[in-house]
Amino acid sequence: MKRLIALCIVAGTLVAQATKVTPLLTKDLPELTGKEGAMVTVEYAPGVSSSAHRHNAHTFVYVLEGSVVMQVKGGKEVTLEPGQTFYENPEDVHTISRNASNTKSAKILVFFVKEKGAPATVPAR
Repeated sequence: MKRLIALCIVAGTLVAQATKVTPLLTKDLPELTGKEGAMVTVEYAPGVSSSAHRHNAHTFVYVLEGSVVMQVKGGKEVTLEPGQTFYENPEDVHTISRNASNTKSAKILVFFVKEKGAPATVPAR
């Protein structure tokens, strides 16, 4: 039983460390009624991926460090290196978002144009 509890604590710690999202800026866009811009950084631990999700936003991704694998439903899987970009439209389902490396971290900068107050990411249905 003690081993199971210790394993659960370690697993929970690893999941918490797996992906770190840091909000940088949210700004109303008065010229676009009901819209706002938002910027975040996302840091992926080695080997980490996220489950399928949507952004319901125009989503612009810029790779800062490491390499990431991205794909939207119906699109090609691409591996991106620092300085490369990726775009998702508001209807896209982000099927693959993962660190391409099992040994190095990866970091991306994400800029959203979305409905004011709406969450930046929601689970895919």
